Amino acid sequence: MNHASAIAHGTEATQDSRRPALVGRAAAAARSAAVAPTTRGLNYFRVDRGLRGLLSLYMDAPLLAHLEPHLDELGGLAGGRLGELADLAERHQPVLHQRDRFGRDEEWIEVHPAYRAMEEIAYGRFGMHAMSHRAGVLGWPAAMPPLAKYVFHYLFAQAEFGLLCPVNLTDSSSTLVDLFGSEELRAKYLDAMWTQDLDRLQRCAQFMTEKAGGSDVGANELVAVRDGDHWRLWGEKWFCSNVDAELAVLLARPEGAPAGSRGLGLFLLPKTLDDGSRNGYRIVRLKDKLGSRSMASGEIVFEGAVAYQLGELDRGLKQMLVMVNSSRVSHLTRAAGMMRRCLNEALQASRHRNAFGRAVIDHPLMRRQLMKLMVPTEQALSTMMYAAAMSASDDESAQAVLRMVTPIAKYRACRDNVTVATGAMEARGGNGYIEDWPNARLVRDAHLGLIWEGTSNINALDAVQRAVAKNGAHRALRDDLEERLGDAGGLPGQFRTRLRHGIADAVRFAEEVASAPENERFCRLAAGQLYHAMTAALLAAEGVRLGADGGDASRLLLARFVLEHRLQASRPVSLDALRWEDEATSALLSDEPVSLETAAALAVA
Repeated sequence: MNHASAIAHGTEATQDSRRPALVGRAAAAARSAAVAPTTRGLNYFRVDRGLRGLLSLYMDAPLLAHLEPHLDELGGLAGGRLGELADLAERHQPVLHQRDRFGRDEEWIEVHPAYRAMEEIAYGRFGMHAMSHRAGVLGWPAAMPPLAKYVFHYLFAQAEFGLLCPVNLTDSSSTLVDLFGSEELRAKYLDAMWTQDLDRLQRCAQFMTEKAGGSDVGANELVAVRDGDHWRLWGEKWFCSNVDAELAVLLARPEGAPAGSRGLGLFLLPKTLDDGSRNGYRIVRLKDKLGSRSMASGEIVFEGAVAYQLGELDRGLKQMLVMVNSSRVSHLTRAAGMMRRCLNEALQASRHRNAFGRAVIDHPLMRRQLMKLMVPTEQALSTMMYAAAMSASDDESAQAVLRMVTPIAKYRACRDNVTVATGAMEARGGNGYIEDWPNARLVRDAHLGLIWEGTSNINALDAVQRAVAKNGAHRALRDDLEERLGDAGGLPGQFRTRLRHGIADAVRFAEEVASAPENERFCRLAAGQLYHAMTAALLAAEGVRLGADGGDASRLLLARFVLEHRLQASRPVSLDALRWEDEATSALLSDEPVSLETAAALAVA
């Protein structure tokens, strides 16, 4: 071997001796240290500075002191065991069995034990379905205000979204039974709907959607036929969440009733009759859904099923709408909770991942992206607190505020949830697209908020054409926000003026849009402006109160972000400035080509 060969051979030997360090379990584990972790193991209550600060403003001190240990426990569960159960239930989805082994038509749904364990936490341990209805839940001597319920839902949603639908449906349906049920029905079902004993619990669902009528509930065709002291149902329901619940509230058209929404009655449907037999309806299949996969949604055919009348037959839809505000606040709450989880995941990924020699969170573009996630998350949290406070009051002005807040919050916060979930997935990078990590499920679940309890269009129309045009609820909102800004003593005067102008402009534009039916296509824009003006004012007032005596005033900074990046960025000068869009839209939606003359004219109109 010559000298050169010896050197080459020595170099090769040295490289060979190093290669084992690059392979094997230890080497893989060492490289894995560079992969950013998830939020698993964190306590979601303790890391949420915004929530803990706002609770001191919105919740009575004795109740807060009593609930803090329970919220801390749920925060730990959400970041730990509850999150693990949710992952299991997501992977092992419900299965519908049409017949038992003897060939009997006894449809039953098999769910993974993880789902039952989550039910034990939601219904059994915390009584989230009952805490605003009866005394004794979590040891509190009275029924709790709505805010308590929503805060528990907010934390739970950060780990599990699907189960919150049955929890909320059991809660809100019991309100309908309590308000409109006969004395006999209330005695028979309410205690079972509010118990924390899962062996006795009567979970509830709401079956509304039909093939003929989605958002247009008045087109529903399910028929109710009188049969002595009860009714029998004939027809179909197309989308039934919590499909195997022990009870369901639904709308049906009594035989001979007029068409449209005024012909609908409200009914209570038991799964099992008094003699122990199954009621006369069949679950024909389960939906293969994009999200909320842990919870069974299906289609039902009614073949003379027994149902009991709730309230007056010609007021079914109006009675059903009693719970719309609470249901929409529940959707807002779930969106706020999921956005918080998404923000926390993005922060965790960017803090624990290095790129180009420094932590990702130290790169200016990532810092800007994180602000795009944080601002809508905190907007939704403030709105949740505000709506919950208004829900607790019977005052006429508070109810008018709530009437305005719920559709604009359902519209805007649920849409923001989709954007925030997508942004958090991007912040994690390629891992965010992989099912091993939480982001894919968060993206899927976020989209359901756009559908339940009315699509974006339906909520925007309700906000502008009803809450503004018919109820004047925007004026109650304006007055309340003005009062809060007036009470914010530490707020800089120039910034207070900007906030007031933002509120005034949003109110003026909503009134302008509401003034004529042909302005319908601007309803979403008007609803969004009202939401952004409202949240900017809320964040500013909260920041001043929390910052008093040296506390955390960070929400005041968030208010400016909302004002400059969300409200002003979307504010049109006037409707006249947008008129060109009508002709341009018609041209673009036509199958005919657009002439250069037409395009050039519209480009400068």
